[in-house]
Amino acid sequence: MREIRGRVKKGEQRGKILGFPTANITIRTFFPQGIYLSRTKVAGIFYPSLTFIGEQAETYILDFSGDLYHRWIRVELIKKIRDSKKFKSDQALIEQIKKDELVARKFFNMVR
Repeated sequence: MREIRGRVKKGEQRGKILGFPTANITIRTFFPQGIYLSRTKVAGIFYPSLTFIGEQAETYILDFSGDLYHRWIRVELIKKIRDSKKFKSDQALIEQIKKDELVARKFFNMVR
């Protein structure tokens, strides 16, 4: 299992605006770009999550609320579920994130 550790930094807040807030951390080693099922450890507790690997790691922690800015987190990449791609609109991106979230919820047995 591959792992990323880092202090959460403020990004462009696009995920938050779209309804999927992410914790952004700097990547210090190479990982293939794409969307991963992941587990994120915050204050000693693991949470199911989805992580986009691009120039940085952007992690959407399922069912988590709270301020993570400047806190240290650890992200374990479990399985890549798709490659990174560009979207023609914010709505198309939102629809894809919802599909990715459903995949994650099924994997973590969290289907509502």
